[in-house]
Amino acid sequence: MENILKLAKKVAEEAEVFLVSSKETPVGFEANRLKMLETSESTSVSLRIIKDGKIGFSTTTRLDDPQALVDMAVETAQFGAEAKFALPTAQAYPQIEVFDPDVESVAIEHMVEMGKALIDRVLSHTPELVCEAGVAKSEGTVHILNSRGGEASYRKSFFTIGIEGTLIRDTDMLFVGESDSSCNPIREFREMADAVIEQLELAKRPASVPTGKFPVILTPKGVRSALLTPLALAVNGKIVVEGASPLVGKQGELLFDERLSLWDDATINYCPASRPSDDEGVPSQSTALIARGVVAGFLYDLQTAAIAGAKSTGSASRARGGMPTPSVSALVIEEGDTPFEDMIRDIKEGLVIEMLIGAEQGNVLGGEFSGNVLLGYKVENGEIVGRVKDTMVSGNIYDVLKGLVAIGSEAKWVGGALKTPPLYLPSLAVASKG
Repeated sequence: MENILKLAKKVAEEAEVFLVSSKETPVGFEANRLKMLETSESTSVSLRIIKDGKIGFSTTTRLDDPQALVDMAVETAQFGAEAKFALPTAQAYPQIEVFDPDVESVAIEHMVEMGKALIDRVLSHTPELVCEAGVAKSEGTVHILNSRGGEASYRKSFFTIGIEGTLIRDTDMLFVGESDSSCNPIREFREMADAVIEQLELAKRPASVPTGKFPVILTPKGVRSALLTPLALAVNGKIVVEGASPLVGKQGELLFDERLSLWDDATINYCPASRPSDDEGVPSQSTALIARGVVAGFLYDLQTAAIAGAKSTGSASRARGGMPTPSVSALVIEEGDTPFEDMIRDIKEGLVIEMLIGAEQGNVLGGEFSGNVLLGYKVENGEIVGRVKDTMVSGNIYDVLKGLVAIGSEAKWVGGALKTPPLYLPSLAVASKG
């Protein structure tokens, strides 16, 4: 890295080297049987320069030709965007625990046993279920070095486990599933299996809902599938400076329910989305996005922050070592005071939604979502009476989050990147073949 930086400083005003390496061991099951087991390793290095006020960029998986990497970055700089930012100098980073050496020590044989035991536990309830499952461990290192003396490095571990099941009976297809991830080894999977079994139990009886507008409870997984994408886009600094976010110019305004608070937090110990610095070497932080219903802030990297006249929120991420762009780390929605069971008891006729598919259809930038209910239940007179199918729901996050009926009292992690309680929405448009 030092050699690449030395070469780059000869031809550019500023330079930054980003090195990432990873080792991953996934164990996969298909149709209830072990399907795949492998270990893969990868390393890539990226170079970003500022030359004549413009951004140049190059990336490679070859580490033996630093001059070629520099030449490529210089070549692209003539077509690059104007650099509005300066690279960070030496920084103090928060102490965030994201590496657990015990992850690497988990034997592959044990991972196979976990996956098989997870499937077997679910099949003991519904033998005809066809399951796919995965258990994976990985670790990676990130190292950032720039020409202004900025330097950041950290080591990170991941462990994930998940199961999806499909039950086909005549023309009916039922989908169930659960997953978990952490920077620590996950050794307990029975709760995950029991959650899938509960889904199967609730789905035993068919139910139908007429077309119309009905109150809807989104479980934590339902919140992710319906609301996460439009919310994440609305607070993304790149979308904001382009003027495409509906929240442009709305900072400080009350646009949501006064009980709703949302923040992005990359500082939670052992959370897969956490890290001591972002991918530009800016210290990680917790950033308020919605505070008691008020638009509180946005997520910026160095470039978008400079354009907006703001400061970077330490939100720069690089997909596969590419150019930095602002993105969410771990979104957290504050818990309310209403138990999930009380929400259900309050509904005379409505839905509980676990999973939507295709919710990104429509004008997502405008806050719209519309999708088929992959797993959801009909509520009648305060009780879940069965599973709905051939049902579609749609709405707009700025409408449904403006006057929430209730916010759940217990938040859960979904996929390691979202922690949310259930949300009780006043109504969504429901279309059903039934």
